[in-house]
Amino acid sequence: MDAKQLKWFYLLLLSLIWGSSFILIKRGLVGLTAIQVGSLRIIFAGLFLLVVGFSSLKKISLRQWKFVALTSFFGTFIPAFFFAIAETQVDSSIVAILNSLTPLNTLVLGIIFFGIQFQKRQVLGVFIGLIGCLLLVLNGSSSQSGQNYYYLILVVIATLCYAINVNLIKKYLSDLNSLSITTGNFAVLFLPALLILSTTDFTQKIDLETTQYSVLFVMILGVLGTGIANVLFFKLIQMSSPVFATSVTYLIPIVAFFWGLLDNEMLTPIQFFGAFVILIGVYLSAKK
Repeated sequence: MDAKQLKWFYLLLLSLIWGSSFILIKRGLVGLTAIQVGSLRIIFAGLFLLVVGFSSLKKISLRQWKFVALTSFFGTFIPAFFFAIAETQVDSSIVAILNSLTPLNTLVLGIIFFGIQFQKRQVLGVFIGLIGCLLLVLNGSSSQSGQNYYYLILVVIATLCYAINVNLIKKYLSDLNSLSITTGNFAVLFLPALLILSTTDFTQKIDLETTQYSVLFVMILGVLGTGIANVLFFKLIQMSSPVFATSVTYLIPIVAFFWGLLDNEMLTPIQFFGAFVILIGVYLSAKK
């Protein structure tokens, strides 16, 4: 498989993994608080990566550790908690939709602060994808008025963090392999996440069946949806561009929609049309 085919393979694989993450967060929230879900997600991912990638840490130079720490904070720590908190008030599929703001934020921040090169077609593709995203959100807000959409501000902040993260990796960590970056991220975050979890009532309710049920889903989320997915994502950033890599967030809502359907989250014809518009935006933003 050549590089062009491989980057599309990674893009589609990540969309399947991360598109399933939102329903896993929702399942985790059945028996856990949002803070516990965020903490356990980082802890499980950290345990997995430190086992499989500990030796890769020696490849990180002293100069690079500050950027690894920054990317861990923006790319994992803040989003892990903000997405879980948002899903306590809004359907998982709607949160996945708003996650599609990431490529737009990546392009804008990349142009302003990181000096990335772009083409007019990429800008057009990003905005077409954003239009599809808005169709989904606006239609969802009108048909699901019982939900608190103010919590989506947290999702917007998380997408800004993702945008900062991918631009930092592309500019400062392109010469470092993806396993080293990901393992370094969770080596930095493991103890803070453990400390945060210890301040909750997690140990007091671990014997409850609902808690154990939720922990299982968060374990899958941490290992597959965070640990393995981040390795693939960082590799995708290095072999393509920040805008192409973050265009995965346009495909994520489509996967999340189907999980939402299985979980009785109702979708409208306009939402399906918005998903189609998003696919057009992905194609244009990725096309050279």
